[in-house]
Amino acid sequence: MPFGKYKGTTLSDLPVSYLEWFMRKGGFPPGRLGQQLATVYEIKSNGLQEIITKLKAIYRSKPKARP
Repeated sequence: MPFGKYKGTTLSDLPVSYLEWFMRKGGFPPGRLGQQLATVYEIKSNGLQEIITKLKAIYRSKPKARP
């Protein structure tokens, strides 16, 4: 998250209560960040957190590419 109370937090690690707060305040910001926040909100609010958990596990298990 690039700003606010959760600055520096990975979007997938934001609490659903924070995402709900955005919705109550008129929605997510415009652009790519807003789209990403909306996606995380939909996943979490529909009980699909397992999707994020699996993606994180896959990402962590892949070796980093060397330049």
